[in-house]
Amino acid sequence: MEEEPLWPREAGRFVSQRSRDVSVCAEGVRRVAEMLYHLRHSEVLSARGWSLMNTLAPPPGGDAALNWLLVVDTMNFSFWPDNPEKQCEVICRGKTYTGYMALCAAITRALDEGIPITDPVYFSKISLEDLGRVLRSDSEVPMPMLSERHKALTEVGQALLQHSTSFRCFLDPCGNSAFKMVQRVVELLPSYRDEAVFEGRRVALYKRAQILVAEVCCVLEAGGEGSISDMDQLTMFADYRVPQALVHLGVLKYSDELMNTLKKGELLSSGERREVEIRGCSIDAVEQIKEQLLQLVAEDGEACHINSALIDFYLWPYAKEHHKEMAHIPIHHTRCIYY
Repeated sequence: MEEEPLWPREAGRFVSQRSRDVSVCAEGVRRVAEMLYHLRHSEVLSARGWSLMNTLAPPPGGDAALNWLLVVDTMNFSFWPDNPEKQCEVICRGKTYTGYMALCAAITRALDEGIPITDPVYFSKISLEDLGRVLRSDSEVPMPMLSERHKALTEVGQALLQHSTSFRCFLDPCGNSAFKMVQRVVELLPSYRDEAVFEGRRVALYKRAQILVAEVCCVLEAGGEGSISDMDQLTMFADYRVPQALVHLGVLKYSDELMNTLKKGELLSSGERREVEIRGCSIDAVEQIKEQLLQLVAEDGEACHINSALIDFYLWPYAKEHHKEMAHIPIHHTRCIYY
């Protein structure tokens, strides 16, 4: 019988304790916890913060936002350009978007054009050519990995229709449990099964599965449909942008060898040791930040609603907003469907 993987929180700790090229810095953890402590009553660290971050999503409430999330997060991977000077660009409602936001813009643009791209009956059968039109770039650079996005989207649509009639119905057996939602997503939707082997142990990182569930929870809460009881079971969503911010903030430190490798633009394979160390240590670092933040709040006698997912929702736009200040810190480049 195959051994069950360590889930993200335990996986992050396991990797961090055995990491060679990435380390978590206690002083940086403390500084970021204190920074977030002063923001603890801000909307940027709330379920509404997600809506503020992504204005292209349908408003919370009803099925439209949930269906939109499923389509976007199923294709939410690998946006970095081969040439930083030339990026895929998508114009939607008079504004130009790049990176992940280009995908969001493409899906919203398609809906504005009357294409039912968030209907599983439609996207389970969409052709590669039709998806190419939905994801068309308004620059000379196409969105990367079109074939992989098509495969992921149609497989998810087909699996969804096998088990339910809508994404909301698909999640119904999970009740109000974020943990059960992640379990169901990774069990029944294979493209979300983001796992690796590290020092002989299967480790689960589940970036897309967790961000999908976290966004679902935020949409339900912001739409007045009740709160999720165990959002604190989710970790941060280990990608390539937040680790860069954690290095910039002094929370993570890369070895000289790894830093030189990344500065040369060398690709890291999905699942290789250095790639897993970056992602695993990022998870563990945010867990440590959260624990210190909760301790600071508890010392004031306050209750604290902030969890690792909300910290990630703060750090990702922070990285985008401060990209010029951290341009000297390279992101790691990995072409895969997991992030």
